[in-house]
Amino acid sequence: MSELLKITDLHTAADGKEILHGVSLAVNEGETHIIMGPNGAGKSTLGSAIMGSPEYTVTGGRIEFLGGDITEEAPDKRAKLGIFLSFQNPVEIPGITLSSFLRSAYEQVTGERIKLFEFKKKLKAAMEVLQMDAAYADRELNVGFSGGEKKKAEILQLLVLKPKLAILDETDSGLDVDAVKTVSAGIKAYKEQTGGSLLIITHNTKILEALTVDRTHIIADGRLVAEGGAELVDEVIANGFEKYI
Repeated sequence: MSELLKITDLHTAADGKEILHGVSLAVNEGETHIIMGPNGAGKSTLGSAIMGSPEYTVTGGRIEFLGGDITEEAPDKRAKLGIFLSFQNPVEIPGITLSSFLRSAYEQVTGERIKLFEFKKKLKAAMEVLQMDAAYADRELNVGFSGGEKKKAEILQLLVLKPKLAILDETDSGLDVDAVKTVSAGIKAYKEQTGGSLLIITHNTKILEALTVDRTHIIADGRLVAEGGAELVDEVIANGFEKYI
């Protein structure tokens, strides 16, 4: 497998305060990596930095994707290259339907126009995987959606856009057992349909049950403090993060 993402000695800051202190890791094509750590460790900062969020400033290090340096690239350029980030708290966007948003995003990312009928077929198939009522396609994006519905809408974007790398930032947060199963099924479908790579930030192992974990990374106090295979997830669940803090 060839290397997809490479992060080298990454330092990031927000509001003048350094958050990540020299994080390095690599993700190969088709791999599933897990990011775990205590609250405030810098996990979400890492995901946002990879996506190029203007909220964070890279003060040192390098981010490479598909062999090219993207450290200074804008978020839209990174999206077009094939990087996707789901949010912990998806925002509401009044005036734009879920369907219109996704069709526009699809065309922007792929650089191709898609006929409405063809797009609706793609959207319907993806919504069926997530057991979403087709009526949601015509509702304003996330407006009036429950927490679980917002998270399903995030995974719906993943299934439609089919990125090379999907960063899922606590997508399972606040979901009940049934919603976690549905979201997990959507993530599994993404893997089966695309063979893409996953970087999953999570506290909940339920979302991982349908996946094969290749690598686990523990972040504490803005530093990468431990790495291992799937067994490291089990160790953290059993013993917590105390030894890493």
